[in-house]
Amino acid sequence: MPPVAALPALAPWFDLAGLAVFAASGALAAARRGQTMVTLAFFAIITGVGGGTVRDLLIGAPVFWIVDSRAAAVCLSVALVIWVTPERWWRGEALDWFDAVGLAAYAVYGAAKALGYGVPPVPAFLMGVVTACVGGIIRDVLAGEPSILMRPELYVTAAALASALFVGLTLLGMAGAVAAILAASAGFALRAAAIRWQLHLPAYRQRR
Repeated sequence: MPPVAALPALAPWFDLAGLAVFAASGALAAARRGQTMVTLAFFAIITGVGGGTVRDLLIGAPVFWIVDSRAAAVCLSVALVIWVTPERWWRGEALDWFDAVGLAAYAVYGAAKALGYGVPPVPAFLMGVVTACVGGIIRDVLAGEPSILMRPELYVTAAALASALFVGLTLLGMAGAVAAILAASAGFALRAAAIRWQLHLPAYRQRR
């Protein structure tokens, strides 16, 4: 299967949406700790491209931000915007909602790209989750925060829903653009519900 066969025409917009939002979350993690512009830029890049880099290395694709300079440019631009804007603009839950959009979009894009490179459905689904979540995990580790993997909130689950639904709808023969919109919408809806009503998965309880 050629690399672009499973990618809908709007896939680049999904990619840029996720990239910009995750870059913003990385830059804000540094900004809230009073770091320099250099640190903001580093956090923006590592958060924005982290998941996609791991995905591309695993599926044997050229690392996207190495071959397309727009990716790094978007991350650096986002870091600059956060550096020059007032802190009050980024308070509250606004970024959580933007992050929900990026999470769903990146999960779909990652799964679509993996399918396009001939990856079987189950690993392709996992590549969607990796694309959406690994950058945030790296950000949390560098910032000294509890990783999203160690929190019960519905975050990785929302990425898994979007990725799995896209793969499933694609296997059923649905057009790529329609499958992408439906899958991303479902992932966003789950993440939005988790933000709004504080939904989370049950934690493991030790049995005596």
